[in-house]
Amino acid sequence: MHHTQNSELMTQNYLHVPYKERDIEKQYYSIGEVAAMFDVAPSLIRFWETEFDILKPKKNKKGNRLFSPKDIENLRFVYHLVKERGYTIQGAREMLKTRGVQVREKFEMIQSLEKVKDFLNSIKAQLP
Repeated sequence: MHHTQNSELMTQNYLHVPYKERDIEKQYYSIGEVAAMFDVAPSLIRFWETEFDILKPKKNKKGNRLFSPKDIENLRFVYHLVKERGYTIQGAREMLKTRGVQVREKFEMIQSLEKVKDFLNSIKAQLP
C-alpha cells in the first residue's frame, strides 16, 4: 500500500511540473497597434509597404490592414535596416535582394543574443 501511494505522489508531481508558458499572441494586429510597437507613424508603415515586397499585410473587407506576427517580424527587419542600420530605402531593398538571407540570419542571431542578455541581466538584478 505504501508503495502505491508513493507511485501516485510521483505521478502527481510529474503532472504538476511547471511548463514554460508561451507569449500569447493575437492572430492579427491593426496598423495603429503596429505603429505603436515601433513608435512610428502609421503613414510610415503604409509607405514601407509600398516600397518593400516582404510587407504584405492582409486587408479586411473595410480595407483595414491586418498584420500577422510574421508581417510584424518582416516589418521589424525593415525597421532594423532603415532605422537602426541607417540604410536608405533603396539600399535596404538592394540588401534584401542580394543578401537578404544572410542579413536576416545575422539579425535573428542578434535578437536571440539580446534576449539572452536581458534574461541574464534580470537574474543578475535578483542576486544579493
